[in-house]
Amino acid sequence: MAVVELTNVSQTFGEGELAVHALKPTSLSVEPGELVALLGPSGSGKSTLLLAISLIQPPTTGRIVIDGQTLYDNGPTGVDERAFRLRKIGFIFQQHNLIPFLTAQENVALMLQLNGASRREAGRRAKDLLDYLEMGHRADSLPARLSGGEQQRVAIGRALANEPALILADEPTAALDTERGTKVMGLLRKIAQERGSAVITVTHDHRMIEGFDTVYHMDDGRMARVDRTDPQTAVAHA
Repeated sequence: MAVVELTNVSQTFGEGELAVHALKPTSLSVEPGELVALLGPSGSGKSTLLLAISLIQPPTTGRIVIDGQTLYDNGPTGVDERAFRLRKIGFIFQQHNLIPFLTAQENVALMLQLNGASRREAGRRAKDLLDYLEMGHRADSLPARLSGGEQQRVAIGRALANEPALILADEPTAALDTERGTKVMGLLRKIAQERGSAVITVTHDHRMIEGFDTVYHMDDGRMARVDRTDPQTAVAHA
């Protein structure tokens, strides 16, 4: 069963002659363990699509199914969207948004506590996650004491805390150099393969494209799959 199923999802802002069609009707299916990249210039609809998938900004039309749960069908379906996001969707951003006065372990544990885990259980699971991400030795460090790459690993740990079916990443490697960006992409692939999460990433970082299973290009609110076996097509969308 696909983790994500979108059918004719669109987003329009405004009405009449002033209407802006930020996202044309878009359909997408993402399988467990699949890494998907969304490429395209600023204003092409990439982030709008991510916001629609998570219902942070509900679409105008279409149907959204995540992990078998219909969240939107040309209107809300009555699902508690905030609780669903907490359980089923992990978010990774270019800006790590770590809480500066909490340690790495505490930043990850907080997400578990918000989902009902006891403080002790949350701390234990957070430490296990940081060990998994090869950050266990930095568990007691505040964000200011971590490098950019280390902060991004903690942010990934936070996204993984509740074992989400779906991870949405917005420019996760843009602020990193090639070496650190490659390590982050390797972690996302490891997570997808070992944990079965679907990963959808908005990126301008063409250095990392080879790490994805599927690449889509967006332009003017329309999405098209990039055929990377055709050099001309791949270059045209790079």
